[in-house]
Amino acid sequence: MYPKENLYSTDHEWISVQDSIATIGITDYAQHELGDVVFVDLPEVGDSFETNEPFGSVESVKAVSEIFCPVSGEVIEINSTLVANPELINESPHDRAWMIKIRIANSEELNELMSAEAYEEYLQEQS
Repeated sequence: MYPKENLYSTDHEWISVQDSIATIGITDYAQHELGDVVFVDLPEVGDSFETNEPFGSVESVKAVSEIFCPVSGEVIEINSTLVANPELINESPHDRAWMIKIRIANSEELNELMSAEAYEEYLQEQS
């Protein structure tokens, strides 16, 4: 269910890494818990974030939830499609609904994240 090539945080963000660039979004579990997403707030290109610092928020019919940066780095691209079509988060959380791309500041931080298998086990332990 969760793409094996991604890494996952305990805050339910996924991260896909290619070279020193990380693509970040929220997991299927997170979008399911939120319900129908109606608004997304994303940072600006050039903004920098530390590990576990909020970089934006997602608003659903149920609640507003902050999104946390799983690793530190500088935003190099945002998925502007989400601003006009926030429902993509419900439809395609691990593919078309990526939120930001960052240049990773410290690749060692990736070691703190979970594999897909470990994330699935984490979800079972939480329920």
